Amino acid sequence: MCFSATSSFIASGVIGVIGIAALRHVREPRSILFALMPMLFAIHQFTEGWVWLGLHGRIGKLALDHVAFLFMLYAQGILPLLMPAAVLLMEPPGWRRKVILGLTGVGALVCAWNVYGLVFLPSQVLLEQNSIAYRNVLTGNFWISCLYVLATCGALLLSTHRVVRAYGVLNVIVLTIAEIVKEYAFASVWCFYAAIMSTMIYLQFKRLNIEIEKPDGTSPILKPLLLPWLRLTKAAGVRAN
Repeated sequence: MCFSATSSFIASGVIGVIGIAALRHVREPRSILFALMPMLFAIHQFTEGWVWLGLHGRIGKLALDHVAFLFMLYAQGILPLLMPAAVLLMEPPGWRRKVILGLTGVGALVCAWNVYGLVFLPSQVLLEQNSIAYRNVLTGNFWISCLYVLATCGALLLSTHRVVRAYGVLNVIVLTIAEIVKEYAFASVWCFYAAIMSTMIYLQFKRLNIEIEKPDGTSPILKPLLLPWLRLTKAAGVRAN
């Protein structure tokens, strides 16, 4: 993020706990990928914590190169495919689903392009004005960046689910601010705030507000699908009543 390794590690820990809590409240298989987003962002922030350590000489250059690659691989390669795919899985049949399917295809194209660039072309990671800047000739292409935003934010904004659209609106706002204020460290800044905002996903799953068959309704499925060993007996009793 824009401050230090400590900031990234603390954010990773907090978001990771929230991510586990979100998975506790998943009730339908098709919503698992979307519920995983906070946990994946937490791992991503943990990776950037190590990038900070490397830039300050606290780990070796080889280790820095590896963790920087992992950060860029998720931020620039995996995320533009993962986000629309998660939205697509939860979308009921209709024109929105067809458009989101197309955006998932766009995300796959961006993923392939950026992964190729990260694997076969040299990347740079450096400190710039107290933020981390990631540089690669292919992943920094303007039109690819436009397709990236179209795939990730477009799918969120088109979702039938109100909470998913709200998450998309917040991402567009933060994305715009990050581009204006911290364009040189866009990937680092936007991913941090996208991670923070992903905590709202936990609240929606906890409140049963994500229902696959009837978007924007309350889920009638009370039995959670995952992590039964983390459920509190008291909470289960309240649900049963």
